[in-house]
Amino acid sequence: MNVHLKVQPHHLERGAYLYIRQSSMRQVVENVESARRQYALRGRAVALGWRDEQIIVIDNDKGESGASAAWREGFQRLVSDVGMGHAGIVMGLEVSRLAGNNADWQRLLEICALADTLILDEDGVYDPASFNDRLLLGLKGTMSEAELHVIKARLRGGILNRVRRGEFRCPLPTGLVYDHFGNVTLDPDMQVRETIIHFFEMFSRLGSASQTVKVFRNEGLLFPSRLHNGDTLFRPLTASTAMRVLNNPRYAGAYTYGRRQFRRNIDGKRTLRARDIDDWPACIPDAHPGYISWERHQENLKILKANGRGFEAARASIPREGPALLQGRAVCGQCGSHLRVRYAARRGRQEAWYICNRARIYRGEPMCRSIAGPPVDEAIGMLIAEQMTPAAVELALEVRKEIQARHEEADRLRCRAIERAQTEVDLAQRRFMLVDPGNRLVADTLEGEWNEKLRTLASAREERERGREHDQFILDKAVHERLVAMTADFSELWKDPDTPSRERKRLLAHIIEDVTLLKLPAEGTTKLHVRFKGGKIQTLTTMNPKSSAQQIKTKPNIVERIDKLLDDYIYPEIAGILNEQGHRPGGTARRGCHNARFTPLKVAYLIHEYKLQSRYDRLRQREC
Repeated sequence: MNVHLKVQPHHLERGAYLYIRQSSMRQVVENVESARRQYALRGRAVALGWRDEQIIVIDNDKGESGASAAWREGFQRLVSDVGMGHAGIVMGLEVSRLAGNNADWQRLLEICALADTLILDEDGVYDPASFNDRLLLGLKGTMSEAELHVIKARLRGGILNRVRRGEFRCPLPTGLVYDHFGNVTLDPDMQVRETIIHFFEMFSRLGSASQTVKVFRNEGLLFPSRLHNGDTLFRPLTASTAMRVLNNPRYAGAYTYGRRQFRRNIDGKRTLRARDIDDWPACIPDAHPGYISWERHQENLKILKANGRGFEAARASIPREGPALLQGRAVCGQCGSHLRVRYAARRGRQEAWYICNRARIYRGEPMCRSIAGPPVDEAIGMLIAEQMTPAAVELALEVRKEIQARHEEADRLRCRAIERAQTEVDLAQRRFMLVDPGNRLVADTLEGEWNEKLRTLASAREERERGREHDQFILDKAVHERLVAMTADFSELWKDPDTPSRERKRLLAHIIEDVTLLKLPAEGTTKLHVRFKGGKIQTLTTMNPKSSAQQIKTKPNIVERIDKLLDDYIYPEIAGILNEQGHRPGGTARRGCHNARFTPLKVAYLIHEYKLQSRYDRLRQREC
């Protein structure tokens, strides 16, 4: 059948759609001949009878893969116009240009058959409504999809083979670079190296990413960040940057590939999901120089996991500012879950409560346990003070050395920032001196850059002076004497109100693994099973605080005293005797009632409440 006979007058009344696509931006730039061949199909449409103004070119999918139609706006527009009957013919250089996915291709063929739209490629003209043409087009679509799969498999296989040997070059994080031989080395910029080293040392001391970010902010330190053009820019450290650096094994000298996986959704879009380390295609420790060891990196990951909030037993959250001493380390003796901390304002201060409410949150059951925090924290504090007394002097001196080393490192980083700023000032000055004075536009621009670099240098010097004054204030003579005085008695340091609760918890974390709390309401006590880091277990017992009803209850000895006085005295006389002897009713525990005294009515109430024999009954019993 002559191909021209397939083109009917009603086809020529509609538009001719020319779809042009290249799979990547690199192909758009380099494969110019392919684009020319696709645009040349306009001549085929004109030869078949379409006017030039009827030809509609859709080329806004350049640089997009044909694996899916989800993100190809041009292809979606083409399918829409075909379905609305606007297209008489659809032109593409080959099937793979229109769709690399057989499902998308078959959907286009179905719509073209229903709308009586022809399809043209480099080999000829086809009518999707014809069985033979439809069969041929279907085979072409299947072969196109198979071709795409084979090409991807070959490329992927070659990449994975190089990955297993650790030779595939991946983008490196800030602080690592490739040398002239393609080997990974530390950044030659000394300021970048020292800043990253200081970051890891600070995290090792504090054990918290957020606390490390706060220290960088308080000390005015900036963290390096590599731009896409390769330049390094120093910015304030953020929590997301800190977490990204701590989780990246490249800083530990390990070659890794495939830590995250792209997964395609039903709509064709891709999502990024993290993989477990066992599922990584490659993980080669000690493959290149790093800032920390592989063992230190694994320890950092454990710390980050333990710091995360949650019910998991492996998680002991980072020390925070609240007074609850066992935050993240208290375990329920009833069900084995980690106890959570809640605070209540009482008597003008915050009091902690350890609660086990996992069953209530997840299953709607009653709350398992609620244990008052002050008695528990007091017992644990006394235990820590007893355990740590022999090592108090050594501990205090180590703390002072750590603070001093941290300040010296911060000052060294500030000096690096000044050196970098001075280098940029010298460079800007030389550029300004070499310019032709007659070229005022260039000279003014370079002079502005020079002034900006001078302001940056002045700011760096001022920042160093402020930091040194702040550090000197912290390590002055008075602070040193106070620290040395406290080393003689660790309990004094522990009970010092100026010692932050967060620091107490950090110290406790080095000594105690966890504490299991078992509340015994019948006995009015709570058992504390303390498990130390070395494996030793010690059991303590604390008294449960009295309830409000118990606190306002009259003491038993006063009730016994009233019972004896009833033999000889009436109610007003009994009230006067009790007040003279300094006894007070139980209601004095209430707020604002601390000056309450016994009255005849109060005495009568106690006689009735405790079912004591009344004065009247006692007199009648005597007469009998």
